[in-house]
Amino acid sequence: MSLISHPRDMVEIGDIAPDFTLKAHDKSEVTLSSFAGSRVILSFYPAAFTGVCKNQVCTINNQYSELGSTDVQVLGISVDAPFSNNAFRESNQIDYPLLSDVHREVITAYGVTFENFAIDGYTVAQRSVFLVEADGTIGYAWYADNPGIEPDYDALFAHISNEN
Repeated sequence: MSLISHPRDMVEIGDIAPDFTLKAHDKSEVTLSSFAGSRVILSFYPAAFTGVCKNQVCTINNQYSELGSTDVQVLGISVDAPFSNNAFRESNQIDYPLLSDVHREVITAYGVTFENFAIDGYTVAQRSVFLVEADGTIGYAWYADNPGIEPDYDALFAHISNEN
């Protein structure tokens, strides 16, 4: 597992994962701490319905399904509205919740903001993936300097499999 250079304020391996409550694609509320005792993949993506984001959510969905583990959960996070995430989830048959960080509090807490995405003043989630361990610490962290770069899925799932 290698980390691409990352911002100074990004959470790092060993840090306590910042807790959050966000609206899911179905408008339910999802709180990270409600998964205490389980491992959680946090998959941050810039924007629904873009090619690289589709690859990210679909690849994680497929590899997660193949994992067949009940002690690992997945949460996708973007600044998109719940209705956009719901349409994105349905059109790509994603099994895990897609959460809306419309106020950008979670991407700021994790240090994964990407400013001026496509237009000046539009801040989105920088493509990044974290694994929150059962004890609430960050056990794996990956960050893309460029939003066009996809995560190292094999490294992520190898880390999960090696720790089981």
